[in-house]
Amino acid sequence: MGGTKRMTVSQALVEFLAHQWTVDGDHRERTIPGVFGIFGHGNVAGVGQALKQFNHEQPELMPYYQARNEQAMVHQAVGYARMHRRLGTYAAAASVGPGAANMLTGAALATANRLPALLLPSDTFATRVADPVLQQLEHPHDLGIQVTDAFRPVSRFFDRVQRPEQLFSIALAAMRVLTDPAETGAVTIALPEDVQAEALDVPLEFLQDREWRIRRPRPDRDAFAQAVRAIRAAKRPFLVAGGGVLYSEAERELRAFVEATGIPVGTSQAGGGVLNWDHPQNLGGVGATGTLAANRLAAEADVVIGIGTRYSDFTTASRTAFQNPDVTFVNINVAAFDAYKHGTQLPVIADAREALDELIAALPDLRVDGGYAERIAREKAEWDATVDEAFAPSGLALPGQPEIIGAVQEASDPQDVVVQAAGSLPGDLHKLWRVRDPLGYHVEYAFSCMGYEIAGGIGVKRGAAESGSERDVIVMVGDGSYLMLNTELVTAVAEGIKIIVVLIQNHGYASIGHLSETVGSERFGTKYRAYDPQARNFQGEDVLPVDLAMNARSYGLDVIEIEPTESAVDDLRAAMAQAKASDRSTVIHINSDPHIYAPDGAGWWDVPVAQVSTLDSTQDARAEYEEQAKLQKPLLG
Repeated sequence: MGGTKRMTVSQALVEFLAHQWTVDGDHRERTIPGVFGIFGHGNVAGVGQALKQFNHEQPELMPYYQARNEQAMVHQAVGYARMHRRLGTYAAAASVGPGAANMLTGAALATANRLPALLLPSDTFATRVADPVLQQLEHPHDLGIQVTDAFRPVSRFFDRVQRPEQLFSIALAAMRVLTDPAETGAVTIALPEDVQAEALDVPLEFLQDREWRIRRPRPDRDAFAQAVRAIRAAKRPFLVAGGGVLYSEAERELRAFVEATGIPVGTSQAGGGVLNWDHPQNLGGVGATGTLAANRLAAEADVVIGIGTRYSDFTTASRTAFQNPDVTFVNINVAAFDAYKHGTQLPVIADAREALDELIAALPDLRVDGGYAERIAREKAEWDATVDEAFAPSGLALPGQPEIIGAVQEASDPQDVVVQAAGSLPGDLHKLWRVRDPLGYHVEYAFSCMGYEIAGGIGVKRGAAESGSERDVIVMVGDGSYLMLNTELVTAVAEGIKIIVVLIQNHGYASIGHLSETVGSERFGTKYRAYDPQARNFQGEDVLPVDLAMNARSYGLDVIEIEPTESAVDDLRAAMAQAKASDRSTVIHINSDPHIYAPDGAGWWDVPVAQVSTLDSTQDARAEYEEQAKLQKPLLG
């Protein structure tokens, strides 16, 4: 197709994005179904004008959505991307200077989680005809460095459109990375504010529908054969399932493999949902926040099969989880970077679904022995009973977080999605939440960003709605994380997007408060208290008079306040039922006791303790730390 069309850079980019499609087998969907944007002088005449023009002429071509915070725009894109198994995401457009800088945290989160997000931050004048302009940085040694350069280390792709003609190669390269399962993450195209509005003749071919087919590589024959031999020889195999299983849509193949072999499974945070909680081979989370059942068997495993996991320090319990001195690791991952981690000698670079299909074919007669099978069943039954006990009614006016989780779980439906990211909730949910749907567990725990939950939850709801699902999205959030980024609740109200927010009030940073105790810092700086000018700290008993329920109500949401009485948990169940029956967003506010912890899963996390201190508490913590550190391995494989 020949010919050109006279357009601005922004108009060309927006129309280009509207015609990009991701294809995975028989499934085809828009790669970028919409753009979030907050406009300022850096992009109102560029991307803003382009979106307005298309909204006027072709409203369905590239929908625009408002947001209240630039970081939250990226969180919404990430939440959507996980619900769509990385096949689609949103673009996020920000103005120059602080608008762009606000997206940096979101960019890092997307890249850490291997989830796609397209970022379009504005930049200062490429011509420098007005120099320095408002919000421009000035470095005497390099006048070209600007805020957008900070995106380089937190993006999987970065480029800047310095001249209009560069748009074509940059946009195509950005899409390649965005849709690559091994490379995806934050993809950043920096747009100088003058270049955004400049015109060029755009080839019509650039504006036509383009398909990006997801790569599903099969394992290399020789590497796979070595892995099969190792698995066949195992006496106590153990499988670690990560997010790659979900993104490959390999739950059915995983289930078939473990049912045929009897091999037990522990999941990473990203792998939650790849097996239903009550499946006989599912022992729950593994690692620092894992279950006692999974961690006991992981400690004794002679062959660990990692599928689609990046083996973070939480999954490996800071390299203390796998204690068999002769353990062998088979790492199956679509990304070579992750397949080779921790010194494994058996990396298999392959798509999770393709690898599982071949494992099923290569090991038709493999089955764990009867004694190991009985051990798996016993450990699972014991942990399930432990969770039942943690969920049991206490009658406390200030219930603990485990009991709150149990009540929310009981009131939820199997396809509902729980969303979380930071604090003590991710660890408790990893141990306790009984996932009943592949997409029912969304805990952002690669970057563990406080404030992700509400914006991410809205993105999850967008993703569900786009797929035609009416499942409820339940955002569980502590008061500390809520205070970090609650304003996106206004977005939910503006668009009529329904989410249920369970806001747990404990007047401080509960998770770090507990961690502070374990490292000997006695919860210093983790309580929300009035400043004591004599002691010069915030450790007193004067609780801040902050009314978070009133804050949520001021945004226009329905709010249900649970009074601190002996019926608090029963009232929470009733509130959940009311919220689920509503078609509006609801915030449920409940007070909790932050000193009631989830059952211990025997996982450890390496947080260094001061080597010398005048505090007895720190000295004791250091002694305990040194004992735990003795179990660490320099390499796993």
